[in-house]
Amino acid sequence: MEQQPNNPIHGKKLDEILKELVAYYGWEHLGHKIQIGCFRNNPSIGSSLTFLRRTNWAKSEVEALYIDMHKKNQ
Repeated sequence: MEQQPNNPIHGKKLDEILKELVAYYGWEHLGHKIQIGCFRNNPSIGSSLTFLRRTNWAKSEVEALYIDMHKKNQ
């Protein structure tokens, strides 16, 4: 596998990314940052992953927020 040291999502699974975002922001704040119903109404990792895997724009927003979070914590 090609190394990409400047890409924090390289080699990360979507569930790992989502769990880290939830741990960092919490569901409520995450729902304000990315306005997705599965983050705001009875949120869970499972329902969110199902939605994100089917919805490319939402997955892209989650990945972008993860990259931003990673940059802030360096």
